[in-house]
Amino acid sequence: MSTAGAVHRLAVLLEAGLTPGRAWEHLAAGGDADAAAVVAGAADGRPVAAVLAARADPWPQVSRAWQVAAEVGAPLAPSLRGIADALRDAQAARDEVRVALAEPATTARLVSWLPLLAVVLVVAFGFDVVPVLTQPVGIACLVAGLALIVLARRWTARLVARAQPDPRIPGLSCDLVAIALSGGVAIPRALAVVGDDAAAETATVLELSRASGAPAIELLRATAVDARRDARTEGRLRAAKLSGALLLPLGVCTLPAFLLLGVAPMLLSVLTATPLTL
Repeated sequence: MSTAGAVHRLAVLLEAGLTPGRAWEHLAAGGDADAAAVVAGAADGRPVAAVLAARADPWPQVSRAWQVAAEVGAPLAPSLRGIADALRDAQAARDEVRVALAEPATTARLVSWLPLLAVVLVVAFGFDVVPVLTQPVGIACLVAGLALIVLARRWTARLVARAQPDPRIPGLSCDLVAIALSGGVAIPRALAVVGDDAAAETATVLELSRASGAPAIELLRATAVDARRDARTEGRLRAAKLSGALLLPLGVCTLPAFLLLGVAPMLLSVLTATPLTL
């Protein structure tokens, strides 16, 4: 079960009138390992937020929402339902970006093996390159070609990694402040509970709420949704730019490696095998 699905089920159980402890126990009985960890932690006297913070992503982000709601007395069920929706939006955005990245990343990995394929083809065509590769010039071509292959693969991996979506939930600070405000606390208290990192992100929204009289909670949640939509667009743009960026290691490393490992040994083999005529 996905984290969003587990959080959503938890919210439904709480809305049905179950206590948080019983709700976690029902999830654990259904085979959820994270819920089982929460139940075991509760038996040892560990808070739910502390147990969730130690689990794999994105549970630490759910932990923050749980902690904020518990600290200010905000309704847990609506808070968790909102976090479940945020998790689904963020996961959908990451999935879209991964799909967009799959084609250029796979193509780059395949192209990186092109120089080694050149060596196989040269041998298959009957060129005796082994004596050439034992000579100083051949050894230099071999070492330089292999070094360029390694450099190209690392360069490509770094470009692909930089284009990967952020594992964090975009707009989470706005969601957390909205949860805190739903507990009935004042804005300064809500910001203090969420943490200093929320001040800059939510300052404009809260100022708009103060100046216009519009509900701050609704404005914050709308801002969080916009942040996730923007993150999805930016991720797809990064994926589109990756196709062009991958041409750099191709031109700088892969093609020269192809020449050094394939073309150069073949030419040297032909030159050394051809007797000089006076």
